[in-house]
Amino acid sequence: MDAILEATKRDTRGKNEARRLRVAGRIPAVIYGARTGSAAPVGTAVAVNPKDLMKILRSESGANTLISLRNEDGESKVMIREYQIDPVTHHLLHADFYQLAMDKEIQVTVPVQITGTPVGVKLQGGMLDFLTREIHVMCLPTQIPEHVTLDVSELALNGSIRVRDLPVNAGWRAVTEGDTMIVHVVSLKAEESAAAAATEPEVAKKGKTDKPEESAAKKK
Repeated sequence: MDAILEATKRDTRGKNEARRLRVAGRIPAVIYGARTGSAAPVGTAVAVNPKDLMKILRSESGANTLISLRNEDGESKVMIREYQIDPVTHHLLHADFYQLAMDKEIQVTVPVQITGTPVGVKLQGGMLDFLTREIHVMCLPTQIPEHVTLDVSELALNGSIRVRDLPVNAGWRAVTEGDTMIVHVVSLKAEESAAAAATEPEVAKKGKTDKPEESAAKKK
């Protein structure tokens, strides 16, 4: 998904400036350019409308949304790098963006969505355990997937799907460790046994206990 966000440059920084902006219905933000050699990227201070930014964050693509950010210098393609939310009011307080080179791959975190009901659940009495709900992928900014779809219909009891088993996709490649398990079908009995073992109180053994008659004999 692409989105448009308007920004205005600001010349001052600090807590007072941030308060003034928020009173005016905007929040401080910084746009970071690409790293040049060993030098850290230079940030450009701007202000944006928090309501417009929140709409982007709440969209299906969320922080992976490709944003056309417009200000006095023109338009640039950016993505959200970080954002800060007030823990009490849940209002946006600050945001950082990074500028994209459209011909260079970037790494993003993408949610995994599963479809279908496994054979191991329908016919073999198992339970689907969804372990890894997000993976890291490399792709061009224009090829960012909103999610990775995984069909689990053929998964039998005790079967699993790992990152390395994902279908090859021309638009992106997974960089999460290939052995990372995404889903597996486990036996309900095995799951119940494991849960029972986890909750069973541990009996501490503190050595041999004397018999009552032996204890009495020792006291004589």
